[in-house]
Formats: sequence, structure tokens, C-alpha cells
Amino acid sequence: MALRDTPSTCPTLWRWLRCPPAELRLDLVLASGQASRWRESSPGAWTGVLGDRVWTLRQERDRLWYTVYGQETPGPETDRILRDYFQLDVGLAALYRTWGAADPLFCQTATAFPGVRVLRQDPVECLLSFICTSNNHVARITTMIERLCQAFGQHLCSLDEQPFHAFPSLAALAGSEAEAKLQALGFGYRARFVSGTARAIAEGMGAKGLCQLRAVPYAEARRVLCALPGVGAKVADCVCLMALDKAEAVPVDTHVWHIARQRYGAALGARSLTARVHQEIGDFFRELWGPYAGWAQAVLFCADLRKGRASGSRARRGRSRASRGAGCS
Repeated sequence: MALRDTPSTCPTLWRWLRCPPAELRLDLVLASGQASRWRESSPGAWTGVLGDRVWTLRQERDRLWYTVYGQETPGPETDRILRDYFQLDVGLAALYRTWGAADPLFCQTATAFPGVRVLRQDPVECLLSFICTSNNHVARITTMIERLCQAFGQHLCSLDEQPFHAFPSLAALAGSEAEAKLQALGFGYRARFVSGTARAIAEGMGAKGLCQLRAVPYAEARRVLCALPGVGAKVADCVCLMALDKAEAVPVDTHVWHIARQRYGAALGARSLTARVHQEIGDFFRELWGPYAGWAQAVLFCADLRKGRASGSRARRGRSRASRGAGCS
């Protein structure tokens, strides 16, 4: 099957939703580390797996265009799936104004990064994917999740000979041979946590029970998640924010800890990232940004991620120039 990267390709198979860039920037959101199943398949076009479907998305002015591969023709049901995934019923521009009024530092950063919103992901996929983020970086996480899906997930289709797979079922990852297979795929110590958590959910609350955590208070959802193998406070907060409708959840790592201390001057009770400090940082930002604090933190994280990539790119170009200069001397 051929990739369709613009609406001019088979226009009857494309559909659009009204969505201005102030409400969504695909290039910022889909490359921000929230989800690992999307890639820029051609300039401005993003192709990936959402649910058991393969999609290509692109933005043109105030329109979010999309096409779905397979026998299904885009319509009201696919509109609903996409609106839910991007949480388009949440007015993002208004939230930016609220955060900016409360926080001048946010205002300085956010001007260059509009349209960063939090995805609403499948809880099982989100949880098992974030277990893989421990001591890892975005590029390697993306590769690991792709290997996971190829090894355990159902093949959905191939586009220009590139295969796309669904995220694996709990049963597939809870099997007796799953941990060894994950080890062979390069998951290291994370293999035990991925298969162990899949087994704990499959034998306990089930995927339905995990999804039902959307209806319980944030603290309760976080407590349940932290009882699972390999799930600490940061992973639990990521899942609460990006899959369980807890917009107040603020994932905290050492980077966010430094931001809280150095940029915001937060008075914290310890000099390392203890459970108490994690809670204090979350409470600090919740008081500053309000009930959508996790969304505001996602904007700052995206901005820092982009700046880090730009700095790395400049450093590589500098080394390359130095190397070329050395070779000519």
C-alpha cells in the first residue's frame, strides 16, 4: 500500500477537522516524547498507529487533515477518535493566557511554542511505554517501542514496504517467554518490569480496570500505579497525565527539579529528588498553574527538548567543521 502524504493524493480518503495552530502543533506534540508511535513520513506529514488503525496527519492553516489506511473510510467515528486523542475539547489558547498571566517565566517561553497539548492515550500502551523510559532518551525509546510492537503486536499494514503493528495485548506481554524475548530485543532490566506489569494487570484489574482509574481521584490512581513493577512516581504521573485524565499531575525528574529550584526559586525540603521533594514540586506548580498544571509543564518540557536538540545539532556542526578544517591543514 502506498503512503498518502497530502490530501491531493486520493482526496476522497482524506477528511479534516477545524483546528488552528494555537490549539495544536503536530510538529511539537508528536515529537515531544509523549507517544512513540509517530514519525514525520514526509515534510509536514505524520504517520503512526492510533488504536488498531494506521493514520497520516498533516496541518494546513486552520485544518487538521487525516487519512486512515485500510477498508475504513474516514467519517464521524474517526473524527471522534482523533478529537479524543488530542483532547480538542480543551481550549488551549485560553489556558496559555491563564498560565501566562500567573507566570511571567511561562509567558517568555510559551510564545515560541504554541499548540502544545497533552495526548489522551490508551492506558495500557501509555503505562508499558513509559516503563521503557527509565534512564533512556527519546530516540532510543522510540526504537524500543517499535521493536516491542513488531515482536508482539498484530501486523496492521505496510506503507511503501514499511510495516506497521498494533501495540501488543496484555496477554502477549504477560506470557512465560515474554521477558526473555524482551531481553533479546535489548530491553535490559526493563524487560522484567514490562512483562511483570503486563502480568500484574492481566491477572488483577485488567485493561478495563486500569482504564477505570480515569474516574478516581489523582492520588488514588497514582497509588495504584506505583504498586506495579517498575513504576515509580515519575512514570505514574506521566500515565496519570497522558492516559488517566489527571491534568493536575506534574511528572518530575531531575530536569524538572532543577527548573523548580533554579528558575522558580522553589523552596524544597531536601537537596535530592526524594518522594517528598517530588510531591513538593508538584504542589508548587499546581499552586502556580492551577488544575491544568501538567499541561503547562508539558509546554516547558517541549521547549527545553527542542532547545536541547538545537544545541546538540549546533555542537555536531561545530565538530564537523573542526574535523574538516583539521583535514585541510
